[in-house]
Amino acid sequence: EWKLIATIREGHSRTIRSVAFAPTSSTLGVPILASASFDGKVLIWEHFADEENHGTFEPIAQLEGHENEIKHLAWNQTGSLLASCGRDKTIWIWECFLPGTVGGSASGGGGDDEGEFECLAVLQGHEGDVKSIAFALSHGQWGEGDEILLSASYDNSIKVWAEESGDWYCAATLAVHTSTVWCLGINPGGVRFLSGSEDGSMAIWKMYTATERKRLFPREHAVSSTDGLWNSGHGRIASGGGDNCIQIYREETGGSGAGSSSDAPKFAIEAMAINAHDGDVNCVKWYPRDGTSLVSCGDDGAVRIWKYSQAG
Repeated sequence: EWKLIATIREGHSRTIRSVAFAPTSSTLGVPILASASFDGKVLIWEHFADEENHGTFEPIAQLEGHENEIKHLAWNQTGSLLASCGRDKTIWIWECFLPGTVGGSASGGGGDDEGEFECLAVLQGHEGDVKSIAFALSHGQWGEGDEILLSASYDNSIKVWAEESGDWYCAATLAVHTSTVWCLGINPGGVRFLSGSEDGSMAIWKMYTATERKRLFPREHAVSSTDGLWNSGHGRIASGGGDNCIQIYREETGGSGAGSSSDAPKFAIEAMAINAHDGDVNCVKWYPRDGTSLVSCGDDGAVRIWKYSQAG
C-alpha cells in the first residue's frame, strides 16, 4: 500500500537529484531532510506538523560550494557528516551541527538556531561526474576512522575513501561495471553494498574484500537503475529507475538452487509504484526511524513522500 503524505515544490530552481533523511532526530522527534539539486544547492528541511494534517517541510539551512549540478548526497550513521557530489567531479564532506539533534549542537558548539555546516574536505579523483555516494563502516580495513565513504561515477568506477589523521584519501578504486555507475546502497549489517549501473545490472559486493560481483536482481527497470537503498529494519531494497517507477525488492530465503550459497542470495520484486514520477526517478530513500516511509525525487521537479506496508 502506498500513500502520498507531502510534496515539496519550493526551494530549488532546477531538477532535484537527491534527497535523504538525517538518521538523527531532534528532541521533539522532528524529521530533518536534505535535498540536492542541479541548481548547485543543498537545502536542509525541518518537518512541522499539527493535529489536522501531516504538516510541511520548511528550509532551515542552505549549503553552497559545488561549481554546478549536484548529483547526490548522503548522511553518515550518526548524522554528524553530510556528503555531496556532483558534475564538477568532486565530493564535499560537511560537518553538521543541528540544534536539538543527537550528536549535534545541543551539547554546545553551535550558536545558530537554524544549524551550522562546516566543510571538512573536498575530494577529487574521479574522471567524470560523481553520481552517487554512501557512508559505510570501515570494519578496520580502511584508514583510522570507523567509517569510509563510497563514490560511484560516470567513469564506470567505484572509489573507497578513508580517513586518517583528519584527512580523507582514496584507499581503493573498484572497476567492474562497463558503464556509468549510478547508485550505491549499504545493507543493514554493513557487510555488503550494492551498485547499480547503466549496463543494466545491480551488483552485490562484500565490504571486507570488495572483490566479488554477482548479478542477483531481476532486470525490471526498462532503462538504468538510478538509485537503490537497503532498509535497515526489514532489509527490503527500494530502487528507482529511468522507467519512472519505484520498486521494492525482498531477499528470498532457502537458497537459489544448485550451486547457491549464503554469499549468493536472490532478490524478488515485492511491490511496485508505476509512474511514481512524471519522469526519471533520480533518488529514493527510506526514513530511518520507522522503515515504512520513503522519499523520492525525479526529473519532474517534485519530492514525494510515500508510506509502504509489507505484504502479508
